[in-house]
Amino acid sequence: MATPKNTAPTRAVSAPALPADPSLQHLQAEMSRLDAILRRATRRAQVAGQDPADDLRGLRISDTEAGALSRRPFGAHWAQTVVLAPAEEKAFSSDESAARAAADQLIASARQSGESLRLVRLAQTFLFSRFDLDVFLLCIAPALDLRYERLYGYLQDDVTRRRPTVGLMLDLLCDPGAQRLQWLSRFAADAPLFKHGLIERAADTITASLMAQALRPDDAVVSWLLGHYQPDARLNARLLPPAASDADAILAGPVMESIGAIAAAFGEEHPPVLAFHGPDASSQEATARWLGHGMDRPLLAAQLPAIEGSGANVAEAVMMTLRDARLTGAIAYLGNWDAAVVDSGSSAAALGHVLDHPDLVILSSKGLWQAQGVERDRQVAWFEFAVPDFSQRRALWEHFLVEAGIALADDVDLTALAGQFQLTAARIRDTALSARDNALAQRDADAPPTISNAGLFAAARAYTTPRLSGMARKITPRYSWSDIVLPDDQRQMLQEIVDTVRVRPKVLGEWGIGEKLTASDGVTVLFAGPPGTGKTMAAEVIARELGLDLYKIELSNLVSKFIGETEKNLERIFSEAENGSAILFFDEADAIFGKRSEVKDAHDRYANIEVSYLLQRMESYDGVTILATNLRANLDEAFTRRLAFAVDFPFPDEQYRLRIWESLFPPGVPREEGLDLALLAKKHRLAGGAIRNIIVSASYLAANDGGKVGMRHLVHGARRELQKMGRLAQD
Repeated sequence: MATPKNTAPTRAVSAPALPADPSLQHLQAEMSRLDAILRRATRRAQVAGQDPADDLRGLRISDTEAGALSRRPFGAHWAQTVVLAPAEEKAFSSDESAARAAADQLIASARQSGESLRLVRLAQTFLFSRFDLDVFLLCIAPALDLRYERLYGYLQDDVTRRRPTVGLMLDLLCDPGAQRLQWLSRFAADAPLFKHGLIERAADTITASLMAQALRPDDAVVSWLLGHYQPDARLNARLLPPAASDADAILAGPVMESIGAIAAAFGEEHPPVLAFHGPDASSQEATARWLGHGMDRPLLAAQLPAIEGSGANVAEAVMMTLRDARLTGAIAYLGNWDAAVVDSGSSAAALGHVLDHPDLVILSSKGLWQAQGVERDRQVAWFEFAVPDFSQRRALWEHFLVEAGIALADDVDLTALAGQFQLTAARIRDTALSARDNALAQRDADAPPTISNAGLFAAARAYTTPRLSGMARKITPRYSWSDIVLPDDQRQMLQEIVDTVRVRPKVLGEWGIGEKLTASDGVTVLFAGPPGTGKTMAAEVIARELGLDLYKIELSNLVSKFIGETEKNLERIFSEAENGSAILFFDEADAIFGKRSEVKDAHDRYANIEVSYLLQRMESYDGVTILATNLRANLDEAFTRRLAFAVDFPFPDEQYRLRIWESLFPPGVPREEGLDLALLAKKHRLAGGAIRNIIVSASYLAANDGGKVGMRHLVHGARRELQKMGRLAQD
């Protein structure tokens, strides 16, 4: 093909030169020494009669070969019986000595300059003998140069064996005879190379005899040796640099002084095991990052369940993480330690690895666990991480919103946001980013994106919505203060409930009331009154005013005739809503509450247990819980005394009924002249719920009869409502 005109000839572009890596230079020198050993073994095989042109070599055993096998001395490879010419033997020995001298020179130079050679560090960290080092080099050779695979197949007289076997290593590194069998102990499970997972037995030969087992290196160890560490693919691990953010400082603040005191007391020679526990895993990892930042050390953070799910057991995962931490000089952080304490056997093995680790270890778990099944003289220091307190949440909101780079509207109230949503640091960060995304999507083209208070509350609710499907019904608040008609005292009590929820972080946290005088941050409320008097509406007003989700639970659906089932149903409700950001509205409380009396049978006793359990969970729940009952007299006074608020909803008199009629009638509904709501309020003694039904029914009637609501429609709707109630309508 002709070359196009005006086209310059291409030139090969060489890769940019990388700075010299002393560790790689040292590794190359050691591999040169290994090459000298392999060249000698290859030459002996050739002299012994191996024919590289034989296509069936290693796949058959001839009569001649069988005879040679029967005459071979014990503990000798077929090529080891060959004696090379003195000149050849001297050349091989000279090459090996020269390579060893070059490696020793590189070690000395690195020591003088204060550098750490990775292969030397590996050998020193895990107490390698010279034999262990050579075995390790033989294992990693195929990972560095594929020619070693073919060479191993040649030396093992089997083209399918591309990994070195234990037998080949003894042949290459030991003299013939029974004395070489003493080195078999270096291939045991508790030997350095295997105890720390530096090399492993190939899966296809793991059931073979020890001599026939093929060995391969761990990929993570090889990547670290080459200077670009990558955690094992089975590990859900990250190597984090010694850096921390302002958010880390906020979360770590409450415990860093205590951790520093413990670290100072024990020093570097006897570091404790730091056991972090609690519901806020993000605060635990943030504290670990801050600790690494203060010590100028990286953090190797691994999550145990991901390793367990991939097929490796927890104890092996712990071992691998601790090994890599020693290689990288990192602090080991083992997340979700709960996975290690499920089974007593794996728990003891995993904890044994931790206690043997000579460096600082951080264990992260949700639950409190006990160190069982192992003897130890090493201290385990416990630190609890609850959900960030109010001041921390307030600071985190400010930090993450500023970090998001979006302007805040004037109505943004971070104090209310932090007080009403008990979120972890990770949830606060995610909520801030979600609110930013919504603001970017809704902004005007000519205006900068701005996050409003309503947008922040909506995003926070989205991240705290409990999974209560099948057990509760979510209610979207439709009513405000102008819609609810109650006497002034009851309205004031509802406002006090709202104010209590808003200021509880200050009272319980800053003022210290929560330390001794209250069991939790929760607010417990009783709504008592006849049906239709506005209990559900009041709950909606509170939820709308606070910007919280409202879930309605019919207690009658949770009560079971089987002993213990009611408590289980209640526990599911509270467990799903444990973040404390939703209002739980328990309707039909009469289904579970009754006047306490003398216990006459087992049913009475267990009914009292159910009541006590519900009260206990309401008190421990950090959100707002509302109980609604039609008859307050059914509730035990000992129970009501433990509630924060009790609001009675009276049946409305004529004056209040008129206000209900007026407030419930939507302004957009067309009306006929002469609509007399006062007459309806006087004539029909109905609660707000029934009045609402009448207005809805009359509106449908009017839509099919002239298009305007008149008295005839309302009177007809009232007649139908009274019929449903079993009452006669008065003309």
